[in-house]
Amino acid sequence: MVTVITYGTFDLLHRGHIRLLERAKQLGDFLIVGVTADDFDKVRGKINVQQSLYERLEAVKATGLADKIIVEEYEGQKIDDIIKYDVDIFTVGSDWVGKFDYLKDYCEVKYLSRTEGISSSDLRSQESPIKMGILGDSALVGKLIKECSYVNGIELECIYSKNENLLQALSYSGLEKEKMSESYEEMLKRCDAVFIVSAPSDHYEHIKTALNSDCSVICESPVVMRKSQWGELTELAKSKHLVLMEAIKTAHSTAYKRLILLAKSGKIGKVVSIDCTCTTLRDKRDIKSNNVKFLWNSIEEWGSTAMLPVFQLLGSKYSDCTITKCESSSGYNIFTKIDFYYPDSVASVKLGTGVKSEGEMIISGTDGYIYVPSPWWKTDYFEIRYEDQNQNKRYFYQLDGEGIRNELVDFVRLVKNRSSGGGRGLTHALDIIDVFERYLDGTSVRTIELNQNDQDNP
Repeated sequence: MVTVITYGTFDLLHRGHIRLLERAKQLGDFLIVGVTADDFDKVRGKINVQQSLYERLEAVKATGLADKIIVEEYEGQKIDDIIKYDVDIFTVGSDWVGKFDYLKDYCEVKYLSRTEGISSSDLRSQESPIKMGILGDSALVGKLIKECSYVNGIELECIYSKNENLLQALSYSGLEKEKMSESYEEMLKRCDAVFIVSAPSDHYEHIKTALNSDCSVICESPVVMRKSQWGELTELAKSKHLVLMEAIKTAHSTAYKRLILLAKSGKIGKVVSIDCTCTTLRDKRDIKSNNVKFLWNSIEEWGSTAMLPVFQLLGSKYSDCTITKCESSSGYNIFTKIDFYYPDSVASVKLGTGVKSEGEMIISGTDGYIYVPSPWWKTDYFEIRYEDQNQNKRYFYQLDGEGIRNELVDFVRLVKNRSSGGGRGLTHALDIIDVFERYLDGTSVRTIELNQNDQDNP
């Protein structure tokens, strides 16, 4: 039996793809088709995929041409697959001539001519891009502008900010004047969707205004600070067939998603404890001043990110939750510690915007533990460690754009398939909002205050 293998993204499957698979099938008796994972295409410099991995797998399956379908997830996998499946022939389109000659040491390599006049790139270019607006006053706006340029299906239309220093910096960096809107309302008239990174206390009004202006929304978490607000906004989005998506960039990291799956699969036994720390240092002059309107405090900045793995692994049915916050003399929250107590486990998150610590995450289990080094929220590497160090394993995954690029891709997909509309937050969005509501209401919250001398010391 002659085994043939081929690989591709197979985005927006068309007759050219089908013709290529038919010719590959004719080369042997058994055809294996490798479909590239959502994040694997990033090594080519730009995310072009519009369909999810599941959609692309189903499309290839529907052709009836593949005897076996696998997922290509990492660099070097082709050699592993050729050896694993005892492949006789590797084949791919002629636009890759010479690229895979190194595989000739393992099997026969054949390059097949492509069907002229059609490609996924051509199909994607025929679709109108989503005109995106960005609302916000933090430095994250600059990162969003950059990442939009890497994602097909998005056209940055304009931004609006009240932060004059940010606008000046963006102007110096080359942002065209016509992309700077004079008001939020004027921006919404020009856009199909908006990315909101304004102060968390303003999110509710900003989201509601955008939805009422028929704009889909992706909003930096916390999306809102009250459960009632989340319910109202998701219903509004659903009624208008718009998308409301929560943005936590860490959740879109391939490495992060893999470590969560491994922890859930029992690789370290039962998860008993989670400890994660997220900190950064603000300028002390800003913290001590009364002008902190553009600064997110510690729980606003880091709370959603740090709580996500807790709820994903331990659930939301904790028996108790205690919050300790540390404030400067100006009332700015520089540090927050949240402890969750479950019947059979515990979790602790430490968040700082004026206190510095090692930003690592440790997930402890009955058989071993997962260690993610600082900064764990930009996960591209982690380890599973055991009592017997010979069993330890390291995992590496490429991370581009800190996860922002991937969440933009997911948002584009939702907007382009928004027939059902409604809230599109993460599974535990409401659980995260519940903790913010506890914080606002002072439920189980203890406050410690730094005196002036403490703040003056470096």
